[in-house]
Amino acid sequence: MTNIPPHSQRQLKIEVPPDLEPTYVNMARISHSPAEIIMDFACILPGDDKTTITSRMLMSPLGAKLFLRALGENLTRYETIFGEIKLPGDSSLANNLFRNIIPPDKEE
Repeated sequence: MTNIPPHSQRQLKIEVPPDLEPTYVNMARISHSPAEIIMDFACILPGDDKTTITSRMLMSPLGAKLFLRALGENLTRYETIFGEIKLPGDSSLANNLFRNIIPPDKEE
């Protein structure tokens, strides 16, 4: 039996199925339980008052924090190459993305 250190530098091979279709999203709803972070994604069109969740991701809180860090690092690299991403208006990103969204635990 071989003991592999838990943090060894093994190369992970990631396969993307050839028929995997990307999904465009412009709306996210994020909620959590004590054990998971739940991220629901959808695409809402201007003037529509209803949308359907097209993708749901579940992560552990640790996985979500590592994802947040990786996303931040990638956005920093993107802005270094292409320039700062300007946010519209004076409100927060959360207000722009999540306005009029009812959290799952508040739905009737």
